[in-house]
Amino acid sequence: MSAANVLKIGLPKGSLQEATFELFNRAGFDLTIGARSYFPSSSDPELQVILFRAQEISRYVHEGVLDAGLTGQDWITENESDVHEVAELVYSKVSRRPARWVLAVPETSPIRSVKDLEGKLIATELVGVTKRWLAKNGVNARVEFSWGATEVKAHLVDAIVEVTETGGSLAAAKLRIVEEVLSSTPKFIANRAAWADPWKRQKIESIVLLVEGAIRADGMVGLKLNVKRTDLQAVVAKLPALKGATVSPLSDPGWCAVEVIVDEKIVRQIIPELKRAGASGIIEYPLNKVIP
Repeated sequence: MSAANVLKIGLPKGSLQEATFELFNRAGFDLTIGARSYFPSSSDPELQVILFRAQEISRYVHEGVLDAGLTGQDWITENESDVHEVAELVYSKVSRRPARWVLAVPETSPIRSVKDLEGKLIATELVGVTKRWLAKNGVNARVEFSWGATEVKAHLVDAIVEVTETGGSLAAAKLRIVEEVLSSTPKFIANRAAWADPWKRQKIESIVLLVEGAIRADGMVGLKLNVKRTDLQAVVAKLPALKGATVSPLSDPGWCAVEVIVDEKIVRQIIPELKRAGASGIIEYPLNKVIP
């Protein structure tokens, strides 16, 4: 296989790695990696997967070291990377909510708004974004890079800009959110030259199609059941279908098969209701991908 028929893709190492591997495995790429390796193996021979810190991926895609990658909008913005944004992939290690970079201070701090930061010292890993945010608000403050443990530093400097999904860790550290600086979701991005290459673009689009299908299938299950035609209307009325139930005739003209995709959270409620409405032979099965 020529190098032209291999797509180099960067995936995030660290907090999002486990969720990303699970997502790509459900999409059908079967990624595996050793404990200290940065080069996962894939069941797709046309993929060369490399793990990088999410903070670096957009820069490497911009520079052409990678053809494509998965990283947060926060780091694309921080690095001011000129990349093609292929798709937003809303998933995370905790929830499907966007990650939020917020200005946070100790609970007893007098700081109540960005305007109160004039002349203050702020610690953050997102230095460029924070400086531009302060300038946009007409505030002159010092911003220093934080190498980690930023929540602890909130009690040593005037304020921090830190990432959170739920706000729980900040509250546990006795910190108060003042304002949101940036909202970020994972983005699948491509190098502009790679996106202009027909083979690479088609490969990227195929990957995104399957990964989006895996995200869409999360929390959904399939149901199959049999029902007498005389009970069909009552049974279908119990089904909150994704796009309506599929009804097929059985060999017995008085019966039909019904298949539908539903939210897994409601299955324990509706299966007894379906049974009481006349359904039989009910089968619940998991889904890896849902492609509209």
